[in-house]
Amino acid sequence: MTIPAPFDRYEGEVLPEWIDANNHMNLAYYVVLFDYATDTLFNAIGIGLDYKDTTNHGTFVAETHNLYERELLVGERVRISTQILGSDSKRLHLAHGMFSLATGQRSATQELMYLHIDLAARRVVSWLPEVRERVDTAAAAHARLARPDWAGRRIAMRAQLVPLPAGCPPADELDRR
Repeated sequence: MTIPAPFDRYEGEVLPEWIDANNHMNLAYYVVLFDYATDTLFNAIGIGLDYKDTTNHGTFVAETHNLYERELLVGERVRISTQILGSDSKRLHLAHGMFSLATGQRSATQELMYLHIDLAARRVVSWLPEVRERVDTAAAAHARLARPDWAGRRIAMRAQLVPLPAGCPPADELDRR
């Protein structure tokens, strides 16, 4: 099995029904396009729908982080580049970048952590041995790629001092009461 590094075999188009009140693609449809790219990768490494149907095992997303950088308009075409950031006995860590085919500019990113699931038990389980080998091979093909600088981001706002209402005593005075 040979997996391109990065894996960039998915292209899509912004559909008219995906346009929101701001006249650009609604945030939910970025996730749809990223999900289609995941399906393409999963089929290539043998953990897609056929795997689920034959083994009753699959993957669930445990965590995701999306970054929206440029709006997309109706009819725009995109390419999604996927990188496997890591894997272990039960997890697969992916990073997607969405790029405009017209300009080459990145429009959005998505980072995901997948868990391997026994669908009958609805529990996290280790990859089946033949699957673990394919996942590890694909992850090894991507190991030489530089880690995206946006991977591992978190959402946060710096704490800001909130001004006290007029007439409110300073905090140290309140502590003495």
